[in-house]
This record gives sequence, C-alpha cells and structure tokens, in this order.
Amino acid sequence: MKENAMIDTIHHAKFTIPVLYEDNHLLVVVKPPNLPTQSDSSGDDDLLSILKAYIGNKYQKPGAVYLGLVHRLDRPVGGAMVFARTSKAAARLSKAFAEHAQDKRYLAVLQGTLDGPRDLEDWLKKLPDGMVRVMPPKSDGAKLARLTTVPLCTRDNLTLAEVRLYTGRAHQIRVQHAHAGLPLWGDARYGGGKPGQQIALWAASLAFEHPVRHELMRFLSAPPAIGVWPKFSDIIEDWLHEKG
Repeated sequence: MKENAMIDTIHHAKFTIPVLYEDNHLLVVVKPPNLPTQSDSSGDDDLLSILKAYIGNKYQKPGAVYLGLVHRLDRPVGGAMVFARTSKAAARLSKAFAEHAQDKRYLAVLQGTLDGPRDLEDWLKKLPDGMVRVMPPKSDGAKLARLTTVPLCTRDNLTLAEVRLYTGRAHQIRVQHAHAGLPLWGDARYGGGKPGQQIALWAASLAFEHPVRHELMRFLSAPPAIGVWPKFSDIIEDWLHEKG
C-alpha cells in the first residue's frame, strides 16, 4: 500500500505536522525539522507529547494516552515517522526496526562530489558531550555503523544523494559522511554549517509491514522548499515519483 496524501494536519505553536496515516494500530506523520522526537533536557515541545495530545483530543480519551516510540530522528532532521497506538503494534514494529526489516530511505545534500554509489562502514562511539566520533574498529564502547549512499545529481559541488541505513546509530548519516569527506550541507555539528542554515537531511521514504494486517505500507515525504533543497527540486520530484 502506498500512502502519500495527507489526511489531517496538526498545528502546535510554530509547527505544522502532516498526518499521513492513522488506524487503530498506527499513526504515521511527517516530523518537522527542529522538533525533538521525544522530551529531552531542553524542556522544549516534542513530537511524541504533541501526538499523544492529538490522539487524546480527537478520540476524547481521558487520562494518559498510549503511543509507542519505535524509531527516532535527530532534532534538526524531519521526515516520515511511524508511531504505535497499541503495545502489540509497538512490540512488533520495534522488533522490525531492530532487525532492520523495514526500508528507510533518506535524501541528503552532501558537500562535495560523489561520483558513484559508496558503502560506508565505520565504528562509532557516542561521547559524554553528545558528539559521535569514528573510532578504530572494535574500540571499547564503539558500535559498527553501515550505510549505502547513492548519488542522484551533482550541482555546484553539491551532491543530492539517497541514503539507506543498515544500522541505526546516533547521528550515523551525519558522522559517516563527514568522516568520508562529504559532510551534509547545513550540519552545524559535523559539517561546518552556518547559523540559519537548515541541515539537508530528510527521511523521505519509509516502508514496513503493518504489524497486524501484515500488509506492506510505504510512505513518502518531500523535504521542504527551504535552504539548499530547491536547487534539486526537479530531481527530488522525479525520485518521489519513481518511489511512489
């Protein structure tokens, strides 16, 4: 099943959150950039809390609303995300994500020229300051990170790429590309992004098996027309059309 059309919209403060799919088991939305996936030390609004309030208000549910978080996106990154509305769905989706039985594709704009597909494999370690670093293989506390990045178009020494993850490490796409000499455009933490720039990383395609109906679900989300994305708008449109 391909689900691309927005069925509802959640407005909260400065954030607009498109709802792509909703049933008794799942809630699929487009996470806006710069909104934490869940509450953190910043105390800022977070997506999980906003969605719980949405479910509670829409269905007039008293008390605490259950909504299972089965995967995450970094705060500055946006795109398609699925949440579980039941504990059974949460357990099955969490297992699928842990085993990488789902298919997540990201779009990213890299600084530099990537002339062909590349498999990246590194050992990453999250440090006490929250930064993630590439370490020597099998270093204490380091975890193996693997991804494939495929160039779609190069313009003005920037490369639009499709990225597929095979592991789910913190900041993985950002750190591995920076280590490969291809940092993400606008990445202030790992890529020398400038103030006001929005990181060019977007969760554009998410496919998984429905945890109850066992039907393939696929959701597509286009990055916003801000920052560097408009430079590649025609290529992105073609990519989304091909995936859909």
